[in-house]
Amino acid sequence: METKILVVDDEKEIADLIELYLTNESYQVCKFYNGTDTLAYLETETPDLAILDVMLPDISGFSICQKIRETQNFPIIMLTAKDEEIDKITGLTLGADDYITKPFRPLELIARVKAQLRRFTKYNTLQPHEEDTNTISISGLVINKQHHTCTLDEKPLALTPTEFSILWSLCKNRGEVVSSDRLFFDVWGEKYYSSNNNTIMVHIRHLREKMNDSSDKPKYIKTVWGVGYKIE
Repeated sequence: METKILVVDDEKEIADLIELYLTNESYQVCKFYNGTDTLAYLETETPDLAILDVMLPDISGFSICQKIRETQNFPIIMLTAKDEEIDKITGLTLGADDYITKPFRPLELIARVKAQLRRFTKYNTLQPHEEDTNTISISGLVINKQHHTCTLDEKPLALTPTEFSILWSLCKNRGEVVSSDRLFFDVWGEKYYSSNNNTIMVHIRHLREKMNDSSDKPKYIKTVWGVGYKIE
């Protein structure tokens, strides 16, 4: 079965360029130029990954991202305006897994698509006998890599794929300080992420919000300033 990629951008030339490169990688592309048609598509279809432009003529990419996260956890990559830091932070906070700024190199976008799909597939293709060795429980927090589920005090946590991957990495290395660079590599497996620690910071903040954790007096995710993060 072909991997299905949703591409949404109101700039036809950019959408067509992305489609060309994705098609050359044997991906099936579903392309839209506005938010209305995109939301109609999502009512009946579930892609394997979405690439969403922030600025659309009718409904923003942020709103589409938020709508997707109400029911789906497939990876989302946001396309943002050059140097618009607030767009990057907003997208990550709403549940996006990654972002890339315009203008961008198509091959870099393809690399990020592959990294997201590789990571998401890895956490959803474990064999049944691996369940016991892929479940971690820490003070009411239970995370299961086989089923890609996480509960806190027996209540489910709705985590994005990236949030889940970061939390799993921290839980797997319980008691150890995990540097931002190591988290980048564990989660994305791509070295170019190491130049932007702000991405990890935003995801950690969002995880804390969902876990009702505090950065000042954390119960779970602790910041070791200048080094990284750890769960004890």
